[in-house]
This record gives sequence, structure tokens and C-alpha cells, in this order.
Amino acid sequence: MTGDTPIISFESPHSLRDLCIREEAGAPERALDERRFNVRMVNSQGLREAASLLVNRMYSWRGYQLEEAPEGAPPNRITLVTDIAGHTVGTMTLCFDTVAGLPADANFQQQLDQLRAEGRRLCEPSRLAIDTDVPRRVFAALIHISYIYAHNIHGYTDYVIEVNPRHAMFYKKMLGFSDFGAERLCTRVNAPAVLLRLKLDYMKEQIAKLGGLMERYQGERSYYPFFFPSTDEPGITSRLIAGRS
Repeated sequence: MTGDTPIISFESPHSLRDLCIREEAGAPERALDERRFNVRMVNSQGLREAASLLVNRMYSWRGYQLEEAPEGAPPNRITLVTDIAGHTVGTMTLCFDTVAGLPADANFQQQLDQLRAEGRRLCEPSRLAIDTDVPRRVFAALIHISYIYAHNIHGYTDYVIEVNPRHAMFYKKMLGFSDFGAERLCTRVNAPAVLLRLKLDYMKEQIAKLGGLMERYQGERSYYPFFFPSTDEPGITSRLIAGRS
């Protein structure tokens, strides 16, 4: 895979168009008439700028201050984007633990050092931004592909994530995160944050059980039915490896 070739493309069935990520009244509206989404690894300046624009727009709308994204593509992180008809509607950056640490070390180093002492290998989803009125599959696809890259390819064991306390319950119910650090000020966005943790072996179990079954499990509260089937993972894995080389 070269350039900006998609890692995977998918469609959101019309029967599930009501299953969208909704925001509060007053959110910026986006008309998404086409339903074919593409997930790409950011390997170009154009995609990097598109991801930054979406992050800045969605964070500023919520009133968060945001530190500047690092220039270029640091070796300890990857960025994914989802687009529809050339319009970027989702992005996340996955940071991997190195001697320089993780972004969450600025506020939760004691908790992260505890996991490191236990031999856990940590990575941190960050700069997550999803446009409004976007199907849940967009969020699920970004998380699933980041999981494949982190756990299946590189053997990382845990996600740690800083989130606003108001959003913590979403990550607990929808993905299975648990509390790991009490509320304090996140200096990167100048807003309160808590630290959450997710063992990636748990994510593996849920993907195997529920992945790809969104029409069968519409009563399921988690996002795992919106993940890809586990049988899709080998193909995604090979394209991820090719895209990073």
C-alpha cells in the first residue's frame, strides 16, 4: 500500500442511518449523503492538515484549548483518518510508550509508572475527533484499526486515555474502559481530566464475540458490534504493515 490508499473502506447501511453519533443542539451540521467511508493512515501533509483542521474545529467548538500537533510524523505515533467523498470526518492519533513517555505522563505519571512496573506495554489514543451526525462505525473503525496496529502487530497490552469526566462514562459503557486516575487538570487542553485504562485482551474478546454483528445486536450497549469481524483483521493487518513501511 502506498500514499493515501485506504486501509479499508466500508458502507453504513441505510437501515442503520439512525445509529449516529449525535451532539448537543448548536453543533455544526454536516450533510453526508454518500455512505462509503475510507480509513487511511496519515502519510502525507495533506491528510495531516485535514486531521488537524478537524481536531481544532471540534475541540474549539467544545471550548478546549489545544496544544499544537507535532511537526511531521514522530516515530512513536500514528494518525488515522476517516473520510467520505474526500471530506475528513474522523481522526485519532495513537501514541506508543517510549523512553520519552506518553502525553498522559504530564498529569498521570505515577499511575502509568505503576503499569510499567508490572510489565504492561502502554499506548494512548489522543487527538480523537469525530464530526457530527456521523455513523458509529466511523468511531468503531478508528478504534479497531488502532487496536490491530497496537496489539496484533506490536504487542501492546493496554490503552490509557485522558478524558473529560463528563465523557468518561461513554468510554466505560461503549468500550469497557475502567477508572485508573482521579480527576485533575489536563494541561494540554486546560480542562479537567480523568485517566481510564483498557486491557487490550478484553477488546480482543469483545471483537471476537460481537464484531461485525451490528444488525443482529442492535440492543447491545457497547460499540463492539460496529467493529469489523475478526476475520477481516488479517487483511487490515497486512495493509497497515505496508502503509507504515
